Parts: sequence; structure tokens; C-alpha cells
Amino acid sequence: MAITREDVLHVAALARLELGEDEIGRLTGQLNDILAAVGKVSELDLSDVPPTSHPLVGRERLPTRRAAALAAARRRVRQRA
Repeated sequence: MAITREDVLHVAALARLELGEDEIGRLTGQLNDILAAVGKVSELDLSDVPPTSHPLVGRERLPTRRAAALAAARRRVRQRA
């Protein structure tokens, strides 16, 4: 199933976007390229590939990284004082 110009205009209207003719053509092509890439992946035999982990795995590290960044920033401020 290909994305048509009308599909792009419909989604743009839903998002309340005004697109120029060049943008409509470019987006139509880009979206069709994305669909083609997904189609190629769908053709692969992935039965031996284990499911990926939960998409939020690793997010628990973010507070740690944030805390470390803030601590480093505080040290830097104190060094300048």
C-alpha cells in the first residue's frame, strides 16, 4: 500500500499543518521509502531472533547519569568560585 498525495494532505490537515507543493511531494516520497523499508524487514525470517528487551530498559540509568552530571556541574561551579 503506497502513501498518496491525498494521504499526506489528510494527515497534514489533521495536524493542522500547511504544506507547500514541494513538501507534499518530498513527504510522500519519504513516507513511501519508510513503508518499503518496513516491508523488507517484514519479509525476513526472524524466528531465530530473540525478542528485544523492553523499550524502557536503560531508562533507570538516566537519573544516575543526570545526578552525576549535576554533581559534576556543582564541582565545576565551586572550582570557579
